Amino acid sequence: MAIDSPAGAGAGTQAKLISKYYNLYHLDTGKIYRYIGFLRLKNQKNFNYKLIKKKIKNLKIKNLKNRNLLSDEVAISASVIAKDKKIRNIVHQLQQKFAYFPPKKYAGSVLDGRDIITVQVKNAMFKFFITASLNERANRRFKEYKNLNKKTSYKEVLKSLKNRDKSDRERKYGPLKKTKDSILINTTKLSKKACFRKIKLIMDKKLNN
Repeated sequence: MAIDSPAGAGAGTQAKLISKYYNLYHLDTGKIYRYIGFLRLKNQKNFNYKLIKKKIKNLKIKNLKNRNLLSDEVAISASVIAKDKKIRNIVHQLQQKFAYFPPKKYAGSVLDGRDIITVQVKNAMFKFFITASLNERANRRFKEYKNLNKKTSYKEVLKSLKNRDKSDRERKYGPLKKTKDSILINTTKLSKKACFRKIKLIMDKKLNN
């Protein structure tokens, strides 16, 4: 299963719910770029392709759960390195591994990110493009930061998301865009449960035919 979405649309939450319900291996691919973006900030003098390859080769899912990856600073750094074709190729290999060779205990995999449908998993059985209004996404992200006790303002979060959207949509390699064969889910006025039920209904209909 492949999910593409702009930041803060709720794709990560839905991917987690779907992975749990259908026993799928979940990979939040955006967290990989955040991880590399974090490395870039922490290793400015030694940040190079060799370091990235080494870190990605030994990457564990638990490395992607580091709370430091959620900061705006890391998000901006991630959007910068995501434009680098060599870095995208390194990450692509890892994503392919997760997508097509998940651990045997899982029935399959679900990946969410920006170019999953367009580049990473073009032949996925299910393809969803999840979105929401910019204001709603900023409001959700602002609440997340408040819960994490991160000091920021709604205006700063809104500005950051605007910049992230522009970077994601305009980058040369793997830009964010909806494909004709992906199903659009707008979560602006949907609760997490309502969104999941909508996706589940679509999936069950195809799986049971």
